[in-house]
Amino acid sequence: MFSTTGFLRHAAAAATLTLTAFAAPPAFADDGFPFGFEMSLDAAPQGGSKRIPTLEIGDSGEAKLDLWCKSGKGQFSVAGNTVIFVPGQLQDRDCPPARARADDDLVAALSEAATWKRRGDLVSFIGTRPLRFRINTN
Repeated sequence: MFSTTGFLRHAAAAATLTLTAFAAPPAFADDGFPFGFEMSLDAAPQGGSKRIPTLEIGDSGEAKLDLWCKSGKGQFSVAGNTVIFVPGQLQDRDCPPARARADDDLVAALSEAATWKRRGDLVSFIGTRPLRFRINTN
């Protein structure tokens, strides 16, 4: 038999479950290492170019780098907040000396990073020269 009290009790429970599901944090942690994401260096473009270096990290830590002038691959290994980046060979695109040096400095800074941290869409690699990347959300 239909009971108004029972119906209201079930409706309230369903509403509570629905609100809890929408209020709960997403299944992925926004502070985890950005495996599977592409990021852009949080820096201004160099003079005469609109290019900003990007870093794409695959699910297994394989990385594609598309820098101011050079491009290449590398590998990230992560344990907790410790990070190791091992660069592969970079392809030179007939770069002006200043951009080639900036690319080499960026790869060196990534290689020297010992730890990382993430706050939302910002990922920092901390070493002798800290680097900050923004996860591309578009």
